[in-house]
Amino acid sequence: MTSSVIAQTTANTSSKNPNVIFILADNVGYGDLGSYGGGELRGAPTPRSDELAKSGLRLTQYLVEPACTPSRAALMTGQYSIRNGLSLVIIPGSPSTLSGKAYTMGQLFKDAGYSTALYGKWHLGSAPQSLPGAHGFDQFYGIPPDISWDSASLVPQAIQTHSFGDVPDKVLYDKGPWINQQKGNGPLERVKPYTMAVRAEIDNELTDKSIAFMKQQNAAGKPFFLYLPFSMGHYPNLPSKQFAGKSRIGQYGDKMMEGDYHLGQVMDALKEMNIEDNTILVFASDNGSTGQTVMHWDRQGLGAPDMGSNGPFRGDLGEATEGAVRTFCIIRWPGHTAPGSTSNAMFSIMDFMPTFANILGAKLPTDRAIDGVNQLDVLMGKSATGNRESLLSFIGPDLVAARWKQWRIYFKDMNRTGTGQQTVGGLWANSAPLYTPKFYNVEMDPHEDLQLTNYAWIGGPIFKVVEEYLASVKKFPNPPPSNVTNFSQPLSN
Repeated sequence: MTSSVIAQTTANTSSKNPNVIFILADNVGYGDLGSYGGGELRGAPTPRSDELAKSGLRLTQYLVEPACTPSRAALMTGQYSIRNGLSLVIIPGSPSTLSGKAYTMGQLFKDAGYSTALYGKWHLGSAPQSLPGAHGFDQFYGIPPDISWDSASLVPQAIQTHSFGDVPDKVLYDKGPWINQQKGNGPLERVKPYTMAVRAEIDNELTDKSIAFMKQQNAAGKPFFLYLPFSMGHYPNLPSKQFAGKSRIGQYGDKMMEGDYHLGQVMDALKEMNIEDNTILVFASDNGSTGQTVMHWDRQGLGAPDMGSNGPFRGDLGEATEGAVRTFCIIRWPGHTAPGSTSNAMFSIMDFMPTFANILGAKLPTDRAIDGVNQLDVLMGKSATGNRESLLSFIGPDLVAARWKQWRIYFKDMNRTGTGQQTVGGLWANSAPLYTPKFYNVEMDPHEDLQLTNYAWIGGPIFKVVEEYLASVKKFPNPPPSNVTNFSQPLSN
C-alpha cells in the first residue's frame, strides 16, 4: 500500500541538518535536458544540469500531477492535490485556494529551525491563509500567488482588444498583475508591474535573490530551505537579453539554456561558500511540456514553436497521459546520493515531503492522509524499487487515471477538443467517460499506442489501490473539488 503513509521519526543521517534547495522548472519535458536525451541534441545545450546529473542521482520514473497548481499543491503538502481542493489550475476569481489548515513543506522546515524562502511562482492562492508567509516561509518574492507566468500578457492583451473601453493604458497597468513580496506572515506588498519586459528578465532577479539569501543564512550559521520555482519552460518563454538567440530552436531553447545557466549559478554559489557537501539540491519540473496549444508564442515571428519535448511519452501538460505527468528530476546530496547514478524507482512529487521529514527526524501530522512515501532508500541507493508501486491521477473532481507498476490505466479518455482548423489537447483536453478502463504497458510501449485489451486482470490490483484511496476519503473527507465550469459553488473566497 502506497497511500496514507506517515514518515516515522528516525535518527538524522547527518550530524548536521543539511541545507535544502528545491529548484522547480515549469513545464519542462522529459526529453528537454541533455541528461535525458535532449540538450545539444535538441539545439539547446544544458551543460550545468548535465553536470548535476553526473554528480548526483537521476530519476527516470519521476511522476507529477497533470498541471501546475496540482503539482505544487502535491509537492508542498505530500498529498494528492484533490485533498486540498486544488486539482485544477487556479484561475483568479475562482474559489480555489490553499487551506490555512494545510501543513506544507515550508512549515516543516520552519518548525525544524530552518530559515525559509520562496522566490518565484507559488500558484496556490491569494487568500490571506493561502500565502507563503502563512505556510512557513520567511521571505517571498515573485509573481502574484494566484497566477502564472503568462499573466504578463494580460494588460497588453486587454489593451489590444479594447476589452475595458477607453480606460487609459496607465490605469490598466496599475490594476494589472504586479510583482509581490511578503516578509513572514505580513501583508502582501506590490513591488512593480509584471510586464512582458519584466517576464523576460525575472529569472535573473529570482536567482540573484536566492543566492543572496543563501549567503546571508550561511554567514549567520543557520540551515536554510530555499524553494526556487522559476519560469524556465513556461510559455511565453521570453529569454533575457543575455540568452536571446543563443539556442538553435527559438525562444524555448533560449530559455532552456538560460535556466540551465541559473542552475549553474546556484551550484557555483554553494561551492564558493563551501557548503555543497551539506546541501541537498533538487532540480525537477512540475509538469511535462505543453504541446501545440501554445506554440504560437514565438515573439520573434519566425515560427519557432514555444514548446518542449516529452521524450518517448505521449501527451501534453494538463492531461493524465505519461508525457504530461512524467518528467525529469535530479537530486544531489554529496556523501548520500551516488555520483552519476540513475534510479527507475517510481517516485512521486508527493514523496519529497515525507522523505525530507525523515531526514529531519520530524513527524508529519496524523490528522490527515499523507499520500507521499519516504523514499530515502532510493536517494541513498539502498533500494532499486523504492516504496511506491502505484499512483492516482485526478483532474478536477474526477479520478481519471492510475499507474500500477509498469501499467498505465485510464478511467476517463483523454480526447482533443475543438473543431475546424483548431483542435487542442493538454489543459483543454476532454476527459470522456469510459465503461471499461484502457490499459497500456508504458515500459513496452512508452508512447501508449497499443491498448492491451486482453490484460484486463490488471484491474484487480489497481482497483485495490482505488479502494484504499476511497477508504481514506471516508476517514479524511476531501473539500469540494476544483471545478470552474460548474457554478453550484460560489466564485469568491
